[in-house]
Amino acid sequence: MVFSDILWEFMSMVWYLCKLLISAGIIVVISEISKKLPLLGSLIASLPLISVLGMIWMYAETKEVSRIADHAEGTFWYVLPSLPMFLLMPWMMRKGVSFPVALSAGIALTGFLYVVMTKVLAKFGMNL
Repeated sequence: MVFSDILWEFMSMVWYLCKLLISAGIIVVISEISKKLPLLGSLIASLPLISVLGMIWMYAETKEVSRIADHAEGTFWYVLPSLPMFLLMPWMMRKGVSFPVALSAGIALTGFLYVVMTKVLAKFGMNL
């Protein structure tokens, strides 16, 4: 292994760690803000920060704009069936259902709606 290979591996690891720390940092910041200001935390969480970062990471690493376009379009279609979870969970918890049960129901609903969404879109020629 030559020095340039070792340097390349080191830089790749540094890049990976930067991606990891920035992405995880966003989640921690949202969690901490939400403890004190739940609505502000919700606003920040609703921003497509992770998707945007994912596209930035993809572009920096591959420059494949067609894959990024596919990712952006897929994200749009996959966000739609996830939205009802954010209505079901608070409704269930306000009715006295525990958080773990409400979360499980929200995840199950989202999974079901993902399957429905992919089948409906496939009928229109869109395969996610």
